Amino acid sequence: MSPDRPALDQLDAHLEALWDGTHPPPLPHAPVRRAAQEEDELAPWTLDRLRHVPREPKDAFARQIGDLLAEFRTRRCPWNEAALRLLDDPYTFVATGPRRHEDWAHDVHAVMNRSVPDPRGWLRLDGDRTNAARHTLPAYPFDPPDPSDLPQQLYPLEPQAAAAALAIMAEEWQAEPAPVRSRPNLDAVLTDARTLLDRYGPTARYWTNATSAATTPAPDFITAGLQGTRSHRFHTPAYLNGLDIFEDLGLIVVTDDEVGVFWLVGVV
Repeated sequence: MSPDRPALDQLDAHLEALWDGTHPPPLPHAPVRRAAQEEDELAPWTLDRLRHVPREPKDAFARQIGDLLAEFRTRRCPWNEAALRLLDDPYTFVATGPRRHEDWAHDVHAVMNRSVPDPRGWLRLDGDRTNAARHTLPAYPFDPPDPSDLPQQLYPLEPQAAAAALAIMAEEWQAEPAPVRSRPNLDAVLTDARTLLDRYGPTARYWTNATSAATTPAPDFITAGLQGTRSHRFHTPAYLNGLDIFEDLGLIVVTDDEVGVFWLVGVV
């Protein structure tokens, strides 16, 4: 761990709380000068931008803080940048947690329940982290199987197919005007997907709830597209806050040290 990572982690948490409208933790007290040397002046740049954001009106303040947080995270590391570029627009959940159990299903369950932090302090995408629906269902939008049952609803994937599964998560479940297979930036989309998976190293294992992987570890996700991909349900059937969740597609990455969870959810 970089000696200045705690300062950047605190700064991230402070900005996120401001964005959410909750009580922010104190700004980092670790030496900003040292953080600047380690992070190409990221900390002082961010603090200077923060000082110049008008606090009123509140909705404009929240938008500007959201933009600042996204830029801070993008500049922090290439993995964050790829995650935001590829998966920030659809309804996605992206999070990594520590591997603490021989049976990694327990670690995946912990990530879905938001009970563990990212071991490296990197980006998570979780639009439901402050959703009141979590008072009723803590894992919302998930209703994950018990760890003992979870592997029965997953199928192994080869690395190339895992990258393709991530790539089609950039699509929309309904009325997608431009499936990934037809986009002129297909190579760039796949590059971002591979960047995300590179975090986990060459010995990582991949699993999906997509039923097309039941017969082969290398289904052609790109050709099928999101609308042609079916899966076992990990989402809740409950109708909360005016949202009806009708479909989901997930990818789980397992290493000796970490578990990554990438999930796309369809809502109406």
